[in-house]
Amino acid sequence: MINRIRDIRKQKGWTLADLAEACSPPTTPQTVGRLETGMRNLSLKWMERIAAALEVDPELLVRSEKGEHPQVVASLGASGPEALVTPRDAILATELGNEGALMVLAIDYPHGEYRPGDQLWLRQIEPAHAGRAINRDVLVPRKAGRFAFGRLIDRQGTLVGILPPGHGEKQQVVDNPPWIAVAEMLVRSL
Repeated sequence: MINRIRDIRKQKGWTLADLAEACSPPTTPQTVGRLETGMRNLSLKWMERIAAALEVDPELLVRSEKGEHPQVVASLGASGPEALVTPRDAILATELGNEGALMVLAIDYPHGEYRPGDQLWLRQIEPAHAGRAINRDVLVPRKAGRFAFGRLIDRQGTLVGILPPGHGEKQQVVDNPPWIAVAEMLVRSL
């Protein structure tokens, strides 16, 4: 098994020292370096500590030598696409972190900027944290197993205001939802 600690750490722009300090309890940069290179055994306990510091699931730190993993080969900047010096593993949608449950909304009919076939990955948050989701697309459960979807535009007490995508739609108000799922990633086939 190959571990992906270095790849994930570098994608976050962290140094060995940054990761060592983020561990709970903190460790040394040398220990992290040894874990990355395989000079030290990556036990389950170490996987959990490192994964918590990197905010990923522990199983994402390792992958099979046989398994192909999507590679980031270029970046698109202000002056156009530029090749990376060294390709790196892409962070998949399932690797978005472990704070709140992930769920997927399948788009079957065009709504606003969303097209049929799109998948919208959402992260569940507590309604008390709705302030950090204002002006973002959200999925909110309603009574009788239904949902409201759209831009979170308002929160007053237990009421949340959702503006559905598309033109001329009326605001939907949901009272006291058990959770709010905030859009984090759009996956679209070309």
